Formats: sequence, structure tokens, C-alpha cells
Amino acid sequence: MENGFSLSLTTLFSHLKTISSPSKIKHDIVDFAINIKSVAVHDPRRIAHSLKVALAITLVSITYFLEPFYNIFSDAGIWAIITVAMVFEYTVGATLSKGLNRAFATLLAGALGLGADSFASLFGQTVKPIILGFFVFLIVALATFSRFIPNIKKRYDYGMSIFMLTFILVSVSGSRVDSIIKLAHQRLTAIVFGGVIGILISLCVLPVWAGEGLHKLIVKNLEELAKFLEGFGGVYYRISNGDKLFFDSYKSVLNSKATDEQSLANSAWWEIGHGKFQFRHPWTKYLEIGDCTRQCAYHIEALNGYLEEKYAPSEFQETVKEPCMKMSSEVGKALKELGSSMKLMICPSSSYIHIKNCKIAIEELNTTLKVSMVADRCDVLEAIPVIAATSILVEIIACVETMSKAIEELSKQAHFQEPKCVTLSEQTEKPHYVDHGFALGGKYKETIIVTVL
Repeated sequence: MENGFSLSLTTLFSHLKTISSPSKIKHDIVDFAINIKSVAVHDPRRIAHSLKVALAITLVSITYFLEPFYNIFSDAGIWAIITVAMVFEYTVGATLSKGLNRAFATLLAGALGLGADSFASLFGQTVKPIILGFFVFLIVALATFSRFIPNIKKRYDYGMSIFMLTFILVSVSGSRVDSIIKLAHQRLTAIVFGGVIGILISLCVLPVWAGEGLHKLIVKNLEELAKFLEGFGGVYYRISNGDKLFFDSYKSVLNSKATDEQSLANSAWWEIGHGKFQFRHPWTKYLEIGDCTRQCAYHIEALNGYLEEKYAPSEFQETVKEPCMKMSSEVGKALKELGSSMKLMICPSSSYIHIKNCKIAIEELNTTLKVSMVADRCDVLEAIPVIAATSILVEIIACVETMSKAIEELSKQAHFQEPKCVTLSEQTEKPHYVDHGFALGGKYKETIIVTVL
């Protein structure tokens, strides 16, 4: 037993010695520095945000440092510092949301707390605690239940928490403090002061807009999906070799969370008009588009499994090569057009052409499959994986069509710019370039609309 205990102590001391060795400490410090650098390089705005928070905290600290401010706020000045620390978020929208929630919740709860204290005082000091206890129970129960209501939880959850806390502090402290009105006034003034400082710095010093972030995220996801689908046909038929970036392009969409987009949309709802985004921009439409992109990414994840097969394309696979590659290419182009129209905030005009070509390719695929089945020229075991892959492509096309309708609706609600168009009434025999746009070759007797970006 003693030998075992001695061996355990020896092992422990040896492990501690290894951990505390100079080389190990140096290695940990270097790793920590590399991690800090990678975070800063990935998004330099994080450095600016850190400095903005430090600036806001420093400014509100003058409530203690300078005598004139201390005479106004007294010891309640600490609430200004707490307010900045609690409401200052990375984006302008999140800061506005928390700041306005905190200010209005404090004002309303303070008024109700003073009213409850005054009303309870009418019944004398003996009954007053019972009345206050009843009000605390009632208000807290109602406020807590209201947080389960979806619309309140989405935008006013933080405000309800502050409302409960402030009401309890004002009503309870009122039974022990004679100058309750002065205390409430100082606390409210300090909170408003801290909130205003935080909001002004967030708005005026290198602002980070949640709406702009959500817009760029959706555009990036569309471009990533388009990149994979445009190259899928060539890789599937071993015409080209996809690199690692090709295989991983859609995974960023797959790993994106609906909660992150919901958080950005909720924050953007509070933001004022900025850049090309007007006040009350239809941010909820972005959530609908985001759901479609994730659904499309799930289908692509299943489709990606068929690229891992290393053998040469089968005979049946070759029979459906043309419509399959056309489906993949056209749906990728449709996504690329949708992403471009969102990026430039221009009404989508040509994506429907690619979706129409996808539907034509689906009809060609159905015809090819019927001919192959009737002629009994296909092996069932060879046909199953090919049919499965093409069926996933069909699902992706349907998903992109739904996405196209959502983006078209967004363009109407957000008043996207109309693209400049040129009409060609004459027949065209070859690809024809007009004013930086182009018409696809072929004989068209109807009017061709060429988009000019």
C-alpha cells in the first residue's frame, strides 16, 4: 500500500513538474498569442469594438471622478457603469435593443414601484409589507409569464428581466428608505446617462450594423451553394477534379445556425436606416431565405456522398449525362444570379431563365429514363445510385425555385432597384453581345430581355 501511495505521489509530482516546466509555459504563451492574433485577423472590427467599450466605460466613470457629476448621481452613478457594461453589444442593433429596453423598463418599473409603495402606505406600516408582497408576487408572475409570449420574448425579453428587477428594488427599498423618490430619480438618470453614452458611441464610432451582417451572410451562403452545384456535374462525370475548397464550399451553410440569423434579424429590427437599408427593412424575409439555403445545403450534403465513388461512370450514368449536367449547371447559375441580385440589391431578372432550363432538363431526364427502361438497356443496380443522385438534384431545383420566389418578394418589399433592360426583337442566330449584357444563342422569335448590371 505504501509503495503504491509513494508511486502515485511520484507520478503526480512528475506531472506537475512537466506542466510547470519553462518550455511548457513558453509553448502555452505562444499558443495563446497565436489564438489572439487569429481572432483579430479574422475580424479586425473586434479590436475596434473592444476599444469602443473601453471608451464608453471610461466616459461614464466620470460620474465618480468629477465632483459635479457625483453631486448629481451620488452613489447611483455605479448604475451608469453597469448599464454600459450590460447593454454595449457588438452590433448597433443589439446595443439599441438592450439600451432602449433597459431605459423604458426602468422608467415603467420605477413608476409602478413608487405607485405600489405610495398605495401600500395608505394602509399603515403594519399592513404595508403585506400589500407590497402581494404587488411583488403579482407583477413578477405576470412579467415572467409574458416572457413566454413569442413576440415579447423575441424583442423585449431583456426589458422584462430589467422590469422585474427594477420593480423589486424600488418597491422593496421604498419600505426602508425615506427618500425613495430621490433615489429612484438618481438611479433612472444614471441608467439613461449610461445608455445614451453606449448608444452614441456604438452609432458614431465605426458602427457594426446587424442588418448589413445578415445581408452579407445570406449572399455568401448563396454564392457558396452556387459554387458547388456549378461544378458538381464535371466532378460527378470525372471531367474535372474538385479541390478541397469545392468539396467544402457548402459546409459553411450547413454549419450556419438559424438562431444566429434570428439574432441578427432581431437586432436589425431596432436599427435606424443605414446605407441601402431603410428603416423597417423586411428582415424577416431573410430568415425565410436562410431556411431555404440550409435546406438546400442538406440536399447537397446527401449529393456529395455520390462524389466519393472512385470508379468510372457506368453505362447508364452516361445515358443521363447531358440532362444531369445541365440540371446541375443551370441550378448553380440560378443561385449565382440570385446571390448577385441580392448583393447589388437589384430585382432578380434572369434567374427564372435558369430555373426554366432546369425544368426542361428534368423533362429530358424523364424521357431518357423512360426510353432506357422500355428498351431494357439498364442494369437496376447501376441505375439506383444514378436515379438517387438525380432525384436529389430535382429536390434542390424545387428548393431553389422556392428561394427565388422569396427573394423576389424581398425585392418588392425592400424596393430593390429595377435592372436596366434592352429589348432585341430581331432573330438571333449566334450569341450576341449588347451593352455589356448578352443573349443566349438560338432562334428566338419572341422578344429577348437582356439584363445590364
